[in-house]
Amino acid sequence: MLRLVIAGGFFATLNLYRFPDQNTLWANVAIGLFILAASTDWLDGYLARRWQVESVFGRIMDPFCDKVLVLGGFIYLAGPRFAVAPVPEAEALIVTTASGVYPWMVVVIFARELLVTSIRGALEAMGISGQAKTSGKLKMILQSITIPVVIFIAVNLNPTEYIWAAWIRDIFVYATVIVTIWSGVPYVVGLKQILQAQKRADEAAT
Repeated sequence: MLRLVIAGGFFATLNLYRFPDQNTLWANVAIGLFILAASTDWLDGYLARRWQVESVFGRIMDPFCDKVLVLGGFIYLAGPRFAVAPVPEAEALIVTTASGVYPWMVVVIFARELLVTSIRGALEAMGISGQAKTSGKLKMILQSITIPVVIFIAVNLNPTEYIWAAWIRDIFVYATVIVTIWSGVPYVVGLKQILQAQKRADEAAT
């Protein structure tokens, strides 16, 4: 629950920023808050395992808090706070984003989360554990690294002026999109195998 509170602070401080130089201090504060909130994910899991206090509530709220923080972060990165406006002498210039995150990327990330959440819900309804897979954990780690890195680059290095900073930003962003898509594959394959096994069992029973 603390992660939700910190996430609220992250959104509030990041909302004060406007590329390239409006309230950069608050944007850097937002980076720190995001890192703090993401750290509670690791701490939460560690303490739950060490104290053996895993619960249904925790299994619901932990991924929910993760999604609010991460998906909210990507929405902000694709939003107007990071938009690069056309310069007066080049009105035809397409408006881009200093974060390197575009709406289609957010749609892909959302689609993966909705699909996996639906699959895990279906498995739980069938009495099968829908615990997160290794690919999902790796995805979460990369997303949690990419968001603060991208904000730091946009706020402090201005990727519209430094090409090398833009390259680093884009590597993180596109790697995150690719890994996010890849991380959903094991859930789809796993569900298909379970359904096929149940079908064979039903056929054998009849």
